Amino acid sequence: MTKRIETGNKLRKIARKGFRGYPVATVAYYGPDDKRASKVAVGIIEHAGGDPSFLERWYSERGDVRVDPDIGRQILEFIQHHGARSVVIADRIMGCPHEEGKDYPEGSACPACPFWANRDRFSGEIIQ
Repeated sequence: MTKRIETGNKLRKIARKGFRGYPVATVAYYGPDDKRASKVAVGIIEHAGGDPSFLERWYSERGDVRVDPDIGRQILEFIQHHGARSVVIADRIMGCPHEEGKDYPEGSACPACPFWANRDRFSGEIIQ
């Protein structure tokens, strides 16, 4: 239990320091609904206006990636390995963990995640 809290707190503590320069690590959570994050994507942006140069994803079939101590440790190692000076963490689950065009057809809702079918992934508000 302590290790789980420690890892999550360390990541949030780094993010609370604000912008400290590039590279910047971005952390985004995804899940079947707005309660459980089954996927986390961490990107490393090396300069202003750039796309992520490095991107890693972690998954949990049953648990929540936000409280998994092994995933937390791997995220911290990934961020440190790429020398990120700043960390930005999404304040909510950002939508379905499946990828449009890869896991389900472009332009349609994910059949595995009906919660997100008519929701804005940034606000969580119903849009239709």
